[in-house]
Amino acid sequence: MTVEARERTGTLAGRRFVVTGGSRGIGAAVVRLAVAEGADVVFGYQRNADAARELCQEVTKAHPDRICTALPVEVSDQEDVAEFIEGALGALGSIDVLVNNAGISRSSAFTGTPRGEWDELVETNLGGLFNLTQPLVRPMVERGAGAVINLSSVAGLHGSAMQAGYSTTKAGVIGFTKALSKEISGFGVTVNAVAPGLIETDMTAVIPAEYQELVRARIPSGRFGTPRDVAHTVCFLASDRARYITGQVIEIAGGLVL
Repeated sequence: MTVEARERTGTLAGRRFVVTGGSRGIGAAVVRLAVAEGADVVFGYQRNADAARELCQEVTKAHPDRICTALPVEVSDQEDVAEFIEGALGALGSIDVLVNNAGISRSSAFTGTPRGEWDELVETNLGGLFNLTQPLVRPMVERGAGAVINLSSVAGLHGSAMQAGYSTTKAGVIGFTKALSKEISGFGVTVNAVAPGLIETDMTAVIPAEYQELVRARIPSGRFGTPRDVAHTVCFLASDRARYITGQVIEIAGGLVL
């Protein structure tokens, strides 16, 4: 840790983050909060170059002494991920925290789901998890410190009708989290997952208003969550305050059970 990093304040002072899917929604909220708490961040984006640039400008203006860099990446492409990691290491030097947030959602009856849609979900939501995590946890294990936080979903815990493929991949994220935690937590690297429910993002914005009301009525908290609700838990899990928490799945859903 540099002298400059040690002089920072915040629960994440000096931490170096990589966040995938960081240009909008939950990922953008994690970027904002992590930097506000003292971290340097490189985040990945796929198509939203304008949003990524605007987020970097916003964060850098608020915290000019910290790094916020956006790099394009297709997480399902191993070669593209290797280039992304090279760029992230060039910007940060090393990486302390990996937030696997990038993912896609598809909705269709299983009996009518094309095999290509199923494969796309697996390649992005699980293939991306492999492509990012394997090369980045090795140096964490060697250093004896680090944190991996994976984004799952309540659909991965409880299943969601019309989303068999999405639910399957998000359940896979949970299995991966628990297995990897048992492998590497003894080396000082924590591995946890968060499972958001209905969060106010681009994904939920396309849900018809009448269905949104039906779902909201089933949430004991009476509202959809915000990206910042999720970001607070992610950043807690990345901090020293969570050093004895590993292999866990934290549901952030206002009490919703699908």
